[in-house]
Parts: sequence; structure tokens; C-alpha cells
Amino acid sequence: MIIKHLADMSEIVSGDRARLREVFNPRKDPLQLGYSLAWALVEPDKKTTPHTLTYSEVYYILQGSGIMHVGEHHADVRAHDAIYIPPHEVQWIENTNPQPLIFLCIVDPAWHPEAEQVLEET
Repeated sequence: MIIKHLADMSEIVSGDRARLREVFNPRKDPLQLGYSLAWALVEPDKKTTPHTLTYSEVYYILQGSGIMHVGEHHADVRAHDAIYIPPHEVQWIENTNPQPLIFLCIVDPAWHPEAEQVLEET
């Protein structure tokens, strides 16, 4: 069993400008997983930078609300929504709430830097 506490994980600003804490990634942890799990935060009135992944991704909104952009589509999202993002789709999320937007990111197979391409602002 491996248990991690969020406060003990180092926080980084990801390439898409989200505040991120990588929870589990089999590329870094001795785990038998095919996916990675990260915790992400977007500050009020901020958005992530449009980007693509060569893999599929799922966001699970824990707190807050915003607008999710995937390809040509966009939709309002809020706590307890799950969003599937197909591989290679341009994606970004906007926080439209006065509180932080907090969500989990699941990438399958596990995320690594070469799988992500950060694009210019839209």
C-alpha cells in the first residue's frame, strides 16, 4: 500500500500554467499502473494554456466551476463533473468562479513531458 498526502507533494506550475501536484505516476513511483494521477488548481479568473496530449485524459472537478474547452466544443463544468478528453484534442479550462477551480487529471497511459504540446494563447 502506498499512501500520499497532498501537502507533502511538491507543487509545480505545469506547462499549461495550472498549479499541479503529481499524485501517482508509474514513471516516477514504483507502481504497477498504466495511468498517472495529478491534482490541479486554476486560480479565479485564470485559465490554462491550450495544449494537446498524445493520450486520453479525464478531468474530475473537485471544487469550483468553469468552462472546459475540448476541440471545437466548450461546456460549463462544476464540482463532481467528469470530462473525457480524447487524444490529440486541443484543450484548456477556464475558472469562472471567485474560488479556486480544483480537479484531478488522469492520463492514460501515464503522462510524460514528450506527450504534451503547449500551444499559443487563443
